[in-house]
Amino acid sequence: MKIAIIGHKRIPSNEGGIEKGVEQHAVRMARLGHQVVVYNRGGHNVYGAQYDIKPVREYKGVRIITVPAFGRKASVPIYSFLATLHAVWHGYDVISYRASGPCVMIPIAKWFGIYCVASLHGIDSQRDKWGGFAKRYLRFGEKMAATKADVCLVLSEHMRQYIKKQYHVNPVVFANGVDEPDFCAADWITRQFGLQKDDYILFLGRIVPEKGLEYLIEAFQKCNTAKKLVIAGGVEADDRYYKKLKKMAGDDQRILFTGYITGKSVDELYSNAYLFCLPSNLEGMSNSLLEAMAFGNCCLVSDIPENVEVVQDKAVRFKKGNTRDLYFKLKMLLDNEDMVRRYKEKAAAYILGRYNWDKVVEQMLSVYSGRLVDYCYFADVDKV
Repeated sequence: MKIAIIGHKRIPSNEGGIEKGVEQHAVRMARLGHQVVVYNRGGHNVYGAQYDIKPVREYKGVRIITVPAFGRKASVPIYSFLATLHAVWHGYDVISYRASGPCVMIPIAKWFGIYCVASLHGIDSQRDKWGGFAKRYLRFGEKMAATKADVCLVLSEHMRQYIKKQYHVNPVVFANGVDEPDFCAADWITRQFGLQKDDYILFLGRIVPEKGLEYLIEAFQKCNTAKKLVIAGGVEADDRYYKKLKKMAGDDQRILFTGYITGKSVDELYSNAYLFCLPSNLEGMSNSLLEAMAFGNCCLVSDIPENVEVVQDKAVRFKKGNTRDLYFKLKMLLDNEDMVRRYKEKAAAYILGRYNWDKVVEQMLSVYSGRLVDYCYFADVDKV
């Protein structure tokens, strides 16, 4: 097939979960003999120009077309409009739209008879960082994904029920995948931050309000422990939330902000953590949670449906937004190394057996070809 993918920022990059998924999908599809074109968005890395990658026209068999950026606020509508026009002109068999913003352009592609698949990675209009117009625009894109695309894909059963209730359609559940982990001894993290095996609690991800990091900092500060709290991740252009977290941490020397981390350093952080914590208010399906469990980490997560669907009974859960409950669960795990060890023993085999990139790509290709639109990735989700 001739496949176009529109909606991510850039590949190859490490700017977010959508980018990670697009790269995994595109490279594997190209390896299977499909003609895959991805439309990168111009502009700087969201975490700063110092992390920019050199634009390329081809990556591991995938053709890359970079659409110029036209200002931060207008970038998504203009990017997705121009990418859609280019894709329509070149007659692809399918256009795969990622995230609700770019899905606004689905009707244009449909006017020209292009098969469209929309992948919603979360309820974007509910993310804290968006204001009034942006929320309405994202909500409209969500509606186009649900009602105009040939197939609408969602990352969780919770989101499937949301789309079904809002738009009276039944989307298909798909999943992210995870790679086999590359375990690393503490080396760079020791030299850079003084971190040793099992002496820190780890959060790794984007530093944005929906991650609920204020709850984690407040709960951790109440714990009488010599372990550190490592908050690893990049800060986007609007850094007000990051400054709030830094102010909360104050002069607590146990709390460490690493900034944007990529490559082998990420593997070191996962490999040597005592436990991993994800206190999110909102998720699609967290890549960092999948990766943390693949590395055999004991995980402590908020009880939002998207997290619970992933971890089942293989991790510890606390009530979303409840600092008191998070404190008690943190203290329980800090005081009970045997419990942490038992969760670690179960995590990797469970997650690697359940979330597999090759299986995800097989499902995607079936959806793209129109052969399989009534299939759900999870065995415990009713088929559409």
